[in-house]
Amino acid sequence: MTIAYDMENPFAKILRGELPAHKIYEDDETLAFMDIMPRGDGHCLAIPKRPARNILDVESSSLAALTRTVQKIARASMKAFNADGVTVQQFNEPAGGQVVFHLHFHIIPRFEGIALRPHTGEMADEAVLAENARKIRLALENEDE
Repeated sequence: MTIAYDMENPFAKILRGELPAHKIYEDDETLAFMDIMPRGDGHCLAIPKRPARNILDVESSSLAALTRTVQKIARASMKAFNADGVTVQQFNEPAGGQVVFHLHFHIIPRFEGIALRPHTGEMADEAVLAENARKIRLALENEDE
């Protein structure tokens, strides 16, 4: 059973400029931005620009481009936050934990001995999100160093 893509989902609105986002990285096929309800410092998301509900219906070329962006952001996030590791998560359909129905990967810098914060639905401070986005963008700019 295929479920139609919802053009009114929050990430589609971000892509159209109808909702704000603290953008980190953008290319022709993907966008990365801060998660507004972070489970850890530096928690961000990477999405394809082409409509895809989740990994079950995404075009393979779009998924390949998204995977490249996920790797780029994971490396930059670890550098930006001097993290010990990184968690990359991706959920599909309600039973799989998906809440926003536009394909996305969570990229969360991790630190030894520090658990992820619970998903409370509480939005983070805008100034903190802006600063965390700045740190990751700076790490991206200096990725060859």
